[in-house]
Amino acid sequence: MHATTRSSAVDFAPRMSRFKPSPSQIATARVRDLQAQGRDIIKLTAGEPDFPAPEHAKQAVMELMERNEIQYTPINGTLAMRQAVQNKFKRDNGLDYDLDQIAVGSGSKQILFNALMATVSSGDEVIIPGPYWASYPDMVKLAGGTPIFVLAGQNEKFKMRPEELEAAITPQTKWLMFCSPSNPTGATYSHDELRALADVLLRHPHVHVLTDDVYEHLLFDDHEFATLAQVEPKLYDRTVTANSVSKAYSMTGFRCGYAGGPKDIIAKMSNMQSQSTAGVSALGQAGAVAALNGPQDLLKERAANLQRRRDMLFEKLNAAEGLSCDLPEGAMYIFCSCAGTIGRRTPDGKIIENDTDFTMYLLDSVGVAVVQGEAYGLAPYFRASFVAPEADLICGGDLIRQACVALT
Repeated sequence: MHATTRSSAVDFAPRMSRFKPSPSQIATARVRDLQAQGRDIIKLTAGEPDFPAPEHAKQAVMELMERNEIQYTPINGTLAMRQAVQNKFKRDNGLDYDLDQIAVGSGSKQILFNALMATVSSGDEVIIPGPYWASYPDMVKLAGGTPIFVLAGQNEKFKMRPEELEAAITPQTKWLMFCSPSNPTGATYSHDELRALADVLLRHPHVHVLTDDVYEHLLFDDHEFATLAQVEPKLYDRTVTANSVSKAYSMTGFRCGYAGGPKDIIAKMSNMQSQSTAGVSALGQAGAVAALNGPQDLLKERAANLQRRRDMLFEKLNAAEGLSCDLPEGAMYIFCSCAGTIGRRTPDGKIIENDTDFTMYLLDSVGVAVVQGEAYGLAPYFRASFVAPEADLICGGDLIRQACVALT
C-alpha cells in the first residue's frame, strides 16, 4: 500500500489567522532551492555573530556535565543565573533588582513573549517603533493586542521622535516596545534622545516599557549605550528590561535570555513560562553565568572587529548605483535604501517594482542573499548583515554593485 497525504480536518484556532508568513521566508526558501541546485550563495542574512562562544563559558558547561548537575531547573532561573543577571544589571546599567525581580527564559524572544502574553488583552495597544524586528508585531497579535507602528525613515536616522511617540499614545496603550541598537537599522539612541522619549512617557503613567537590549555591546564609533530605566529612574517601576547572552557573547544556541522588572510582572511572566517550556536548560544557564561573570574584555574586541567589517560592506553598498545607506551605529546590519532601483529593468526584462523584487533579483542574478525591508515594516529597503567572512563581504558587495549596474 502507498500512503496518501490527507488533510487533518482539524479546525485551527482563530488566533492563527492573525499571522502571515514573513516576507523573509520567501528569500530563505529560494536560497535553499538554489543551493540544492549547486549554486554558491553569499548569505548576508545572518542574525547571529560568527565568533566562538567564550572558552570559559564552554568550560563551565563541560564541568556541569561532569558533575551531572543537569536536572530540571527552577522556572525563574537557577540561583547562580539570577545572581549573575543581578550583578550584570548593576555593573553595566546601574539598575538594582532583587532576585525576585529577575526572569530567565529560553532567549530574549521568550522573555518578550512572556511579558506580552502575561499582560496584553484584546483592545490593548503596543507601540512599536519601526523599522522593527519582524517578530514584534506577531507576538503582540498572538497576545490579542494591536501593534501601533511609528515608522521613522532614513531622513530621521530611523529614530522615533518624541512628538511621534506622544501622538501614538492613546488610553489603550499598554506597552512601548523599544530596541536600541536596532534590528534592522543599527540606529542607536543617545542618552539625550532617550531622555526626550522618557519625558513623554512620564506624562503617560499607564504606558509600560519593554526594552530589548540584546545589541547593547555591539556599538561602534565610541557610541555609548543607555537604557530607558537607567536614563529615567522614575520609569523603573513600569519597565521590563530584557537582554540575553546571544548577541554579545555569541551564544545563540545556549538559548538563555533574562530580564529585570517589576516583581508582579516578573512573577506572571514566570507563571506563563511554567506552562510552556518550564525552566531553561541547566547547560545554557551554566554557560551564561560564566559569560556574565567572567572577563568582559572580549566585548570591545569583537565590536571593533564588527566595526571593521561594517565599514567594508558600507563602502561597497553606498557606491552602488541606485542604493543609499547610512552608517549604522550599532548591531550587525546595514539597512540600505534601494529606491533608486525601483522601476528599472533587469537584463531579462523584468521590472523591479518593490524591494522584494530587488532582493530576489540579487539572489537569482548574482547569488547574494539579503532580506527585503518589507519584512521590517519599511520599503523599499533591504537588510544586509556584515556578520560574514570579510572575503564574502567584499565579494558580495562587488556583486551587488554589478547587479545594480546591469539594471536599465
